[in-house]
Amino acid sequence: MMRSLYSAITGLRNHQTAMDVIGNNIANVNTSGYKRERASFATMLGQASQGASAPSMTNPADITTTTVGGTNGITIGLGSVLGSVDKIMTQGSSSYTGKPTDMMIQGEGMFVVEVGTSTYYTRTGNFDLDENGMVVDSNTGAKVQGYLNTGFASPTAYPANLTLPASLSDITINRGDTYTLGGVAYTLDSYGIDSKGVVTGVFTDASGNSISREMYQIALATFNNTNGLNYEGNNFYTESNNSGDANLGVAGSAEKGDIMTGYLEMSNVDLSQEFTDMIVTQRGFQANSRVITVSDSLLEELINLKRS
Repeated sequence: MMRSLYSAITGLRNHQTAMDVIGNNIANVNTSGYKRERASFATMLGQASQGASAPSMTNPADITTTTVGGTNGITIGLGSVLGSVDKIMTQGSSSYTGKPTDMMIQGEGMFVVEVGTSTYYTRTGNFDLDENGMVVDSNTGAKVQGYLNTGFASPTAYPANLTLPASLSDITINRGDTYTLGGVAYTLDSYGIDSKGVVTGVFTDASGNSISREMYQIALATFNNTNGLNYEGNNFYTESNNSGDANLGVAGSAEKGDIMTGYLEMSNVDLSQEFTDMIVTQRGFQANSRVITVSDSLLEELINLKRS
């Protein structure tokens, strides 16, 4: 059978995969925090029909004695394979929501969330408070992780300056809860989150006096190879063998970006780019289909030689 038939089949299969990737990108054009993907092809191992030959010389030390020049080898390609499907982790545009628990990372980094004993990483800051005051992902209920201000859990004293522990913890903001400071009962009245991810609570006593204390700081993670993360659905990623370990820290430190509250990061899908890629992929599919049609015609001519 003709090699062109099988080469064209690999082209059809790869262009179908590329169209699947493009379709998924377009389907997620309005998915907050989504990162577009790109399919790349590579050549399949070729079939060598003639090896390369070196020049023939009567005296190898003197190139002027060459009698016959060298020739290049001949290799016939056998099609293409899917080389990779790359994640394009560029920054998406911002969308203002005004919701105080919505967060967007301006720059590098990913939010850290937990589901049971599993840890995930995400660029989507679509967060909310559950009935227990815990900061969670609105879509899945995954618990957002941060650093508890050391000493804040004490029933009698809360430091004014933020001191972070080594380990992460859940973030709980229970408005209306009563705390004791200097022997005076204070109620958590409101809270705010700044660009460094610091959660500051405003506490009010029975006389209407207010004080503020830093309660938590939201954790961010960076990786040596963000493109190597495993995609787990729900805009969640996990570490892989090629992503490197998570480098945990806080916003504004160790190349980690700042946090914008009241905003969500939109998808980085560019529809003009996707439609252009769609046209190129469609033409590539059509061209490979045409190769199969022409190859079939050639085989038909060979069969008809017997009849004539």
